[in-house]
Amino acid sequence: MTLREFKLPDLAEGLTESEIVTWRVAVGDHVTLNQIIADVETAKAVVELPSPFDGIVQALHAEPGDTVEVGTRIVTFELEDGAVPVVEPVETTPAETTPDDPEPNLVGYGAGPERSGRPARRKRADAPTARPAAEPVAHAKHAERPRSTPPVRYLADQLGIDISSLTGTGPEGLITREDVESATSGATASDTTVSTRESVAAQPASGLERRIPIKGVRKFTAAAMVRSAFTAPHACVFLTVDVTPTMELLSRLSERRDLADTRITLLALVARAFVIALRAHPELNSRWDDDAQEIVTYGAVHLGIAAATDRGLVVPTIRDAQAQTLPQLARSLGELTRDARAGTTPPERLTGSTITISNPGVFGVDAGTPILNPGEAAILALGAVQNRPWEYQGEIALRRVMTLSLSFDHRVVDGAGASMFLADLGGLLSDPALAMLHDAGTGPLALD
Repeated sequence: MTLREFKLPDLAEGLTESEIVTWRVAVGDHVTLNQIIADVETAKAVVELPSPFDGIVQALHAEPGDTVEVGTRIVTFELEDGAVPVVEPVETTPAETTPDDPEPNLVGYGAGPERSGRPARRKRADAPTARPAAEPVAHAKHAERPRSTPPVRYLADQLGIDISSLTGTGPEGLITREDVESATSGATASDTTVSTRESVAAQPASGLERRIPIKGVRKFTAAAMVRSAFTAPHACVFLTVDVTPTMELLSRLSERRDLADTRITLLALVARAFVIALRAHPELNSRWDDDAQEIVTYGAVHLGIAAATDRGLVVPTIRDAQAQTLPQLARSLGELTRDARAGTTPPERLTGSTITISNPGVFGVDAGTPILNPGEAAILALGAVQNRPWEYQGEIALRRVMTLSLSFDHRVVDGAGASMFLADLGGLLSDPALAMLHDAGTGPLALD
């Protein structure tokens, strides 16, 4: 048998670590090429990890809940003697393996063999390190800190325990949660039957605080928002619009038999009006390149849609939204929303947006000041549609109105340009027939 190691690949551009959510295989299982072996959570989504080999799982080097750096060994496979490893052209045993050996190329992930070189990453102090099963535990002295998982180190810190003073009872000397709890109570690890979380939950609620580890999507989102807020000078304009005609159009579209399989929503109608209005205001579909001291205007609208999920805020992207018809946009939005909520959005769809729409109105919010998605010049927030007394044809009538909020990078977009764009968008939503005045090309939007 030949042993082959599989290291965690880069599952999305620029991400340095992922959390093992669950293993779908166990030691001794035979797996086939591209069989899903694990679910891992990146900073953007939960991703299914396929096997790069056809062989037997010899060892799993991380536990569910462990955060693992890209390039860290996570699985060892046994391949039959004489079998040709997938992608890798040369068979080697563990003793022959070197850091320069090309990594397997997973379907949709990572680089092929010709791009196997990767600059060495600086290891994070809290990154779990995997070692071969035959390596003596004494070698742990070369690690930056005692072997344990991030949740266990967090627990030790909260309980005031010096984790370096503990002796691990887990595999290969791993310090476990029970080891930390035993150090607090004086009991042996085998006597500990209730986790700290369960103990805290059983205590009276008064005076307690709840602490949630910052990781995964929330960690990524927090860093992105801080970077955006402190690099781009935000400004915001608002417009409250009578969208009664748009809501009436939405009702008529829902009754069409040819659209029975397509759920057209208000967000889809706004997105279509949004990309039409952008044709007259391309400066909003741009970014500020600080290194080159240039404003880069995109030739296509890759529309980001801010989506709230159980794991935090994500912004999946509809590529070339300007080329999609209303039914196509509606279908794209439906797929995007479904995948985002399930945490199955492909990594490549979580990057590359050029401008974003957020829809806090679904939570009953009237308006807001959204923070720019990093690298973009504008973001639109939609308020809730409400029945309000409104001036209509010289009289007061009960109308459906909505507030649009547009945040923009004031380095890229002037206040006048942002205001005119918002007025054009509001015009389309208050009278959808105006879209008929715009041809299918990229000419200016005529609203006169």
